[in-house]
Amino acid sequence: MGRLREQSNGVLAIMGSGELIGSLMAADLIDEYLLMIHPVVLGSGRRLFPDNVCTSLRLTDSACSAGGVVIATYEPSRD
Repeated sequence: MGRLREQSNGVLAIMGSGELIGSLMAADLIDEYLLMIHPVVLGSGRRLFPDNVCTSLRLTDSACSAGGVVIATYEPSRD
């Protein structure tokens, strides 16, 4: 997976692939997370990240849309 970063000369975006994101997180290949949090409460559903993935994130930016969607940008906390 490290070759993916070496071959990239721009931004790679992944939307909606929890398994791929989990693999990239485990390999420490994600530089930024952009989460769009919608004001909806559900009783159940799929988890955003796999159970076996754990990482600390640092909030770098946030905004709120007129409809109440919170747009939060995070970086991995490499402390």
